[in-house]
Amino acid sequence: MLGCSLAAWLGGADCKRPARPANVVLILIDDLGWRDVSYMGSRFYETPAVDRLAREGIQFSKAYTCAPNCAPTRASLFTGQYTPRHGVYTVGSSARGESRYRKLVPIENRTVLDPESQTFPKLLARSGYRTAFMGKWHLGTDPETGPLAHGFELNIGGCQAGSPKSYFSPYQNPFLENGPQGEYLTDRLTDHAVTFIEQNAREPFFLCLSHYAVHTPLQAKPDLVEKYESKPVNGCHDHAVYAAMIESMDKSVARVCDTLDRLELANNTLVIFYSDNGGYGPATCMDPLRGAKGMLYEGGIRVPLVMRWPDRIPAGKVSDAPVITVDLYPTLLDVCGIEPSSGWILDGVSLYKHICTGTEIGNRALYWHFPAYLQAYGGEGPWRTTPASAIQVQNYKLIEYFEDGSIELYDLSKDISESENLVNTLPEKRRQLMKKMIQWRQDVDAPIPTRKNPGYSP
Repeated sequence: MLGCSLAAWLGGADCKRPARPANVVLILIDDLGWRDVSYMGSRFYETPAVDRLAREGIQFSKAYTCAPNCAPTRASLFTGQYTPRHGVYTVGSSARGESRYRKLVPIENRTVLDPESQTFPKLLARSGYRTAFMGKWHLGTDPETGPLAHGFELNIGGCQAGSPKSYFSPYQNPFLENGPQGEYLTDRLTDHAVTFIEQNAREPFFLCLSHYAVHTPLQAKPDLVEKYESKPVNGCHDHAVYAAMIESMDKSVARVCDTLDRLELANNTLVIFYSDNGGYGPATCMDPLRGAKGMLYEGGIRVPLVMRWPDRIPAGKVSDAPVITVDLYPTLLDVCGIEPSSGWILDGVSLYKHICTGTEIGNRALYWHFPAYLQAYGGEGPWRTTPASAIQVQNYKLIEYFEDGSIELYDLSKDISESENLVNTLPEKRRQLMKKMIQWRQDVDAPIPTRKNPGYSP
């Protein structure tokens, strides 16, 4: 089957749909920062398999997540909706950190995804797809609210836990049998992924390989740790254990792609590589981006995103279109030729024509709503973020903090590090973005914390 030609990509002509339904493999990494892959410039971490995906498909330089931490992004991924619609705003309690430092009472947080949600795996399963989830779920526990309740036929290791008790067997995971003593979790999940692909090679399938890596606890294979302890530091990346975890993750990507190649499935399989939020600050850095996981600055929400589909996506493309988590739901429905559920609101746009032919997505706004507190890592003050909303339109990004109504405005085209607040320099731009964000919050019924915390005593 012929893929789209370069001329078609540049000219924006539509691609025909596959003769048979396309397979989809979504590789979701936990806490992998924007710069934590070598194709994005790291000279310490080694990711040859991810780099190959980037060369053979399309990489997005401005890919975002719907939240700066794990659970809300995952809820937005599977529902196709921004956080106010599903109510998963953060991880655990929204009242994180010491009460005396919280000026407001934050909005109550949901910790599980409503099983009545019309998740896209449900639609794929109803359309004849074999569906499997492997790894970190973080949105509930089967049978009521885990992967099996949301359209997956197979669940390996997915539960409410946001991190593994150990990356080495015994895992103490109720949905993953222990392996031999010392078996590594990333390898084990990859074993199951390879088996699933092999067993379903003749049927359309959707595999979500949602690695616990590279989330804490930071644990890696001793031989790989030793390798990076001996490697000269290049730039701000220098954490040997974290680097070793990334290498194991990359080898997992290689094994999955090699399996698709061996079974002659690669041409008709869309492989998506994505992270759920920015990198973990104490272990890595996102320079030149500001901030890290838990912040609405670029370092907390801008992440790597690569898509490869040889029959449809021309190799070697780089897109600077701003895209966000909620875009994946309508994109996958388009890829698989499935109609969305009647009445189910989708907040994103399909990237199908964009990835196949280069059709412009058009100017649109991206939104974030995080009415919760996240305590800082040690020694960095009380907070990574206080309750806030953000909007980005074209290259302008505005953040509003609810505690004191302060506003920050940045021009990312000139200031990717968000170092110069333009709120007083560009009053008309501030007014435009605030008006648009306020309207959006009304449209999605986004709750704003206003009640004062009686225990506030900084």
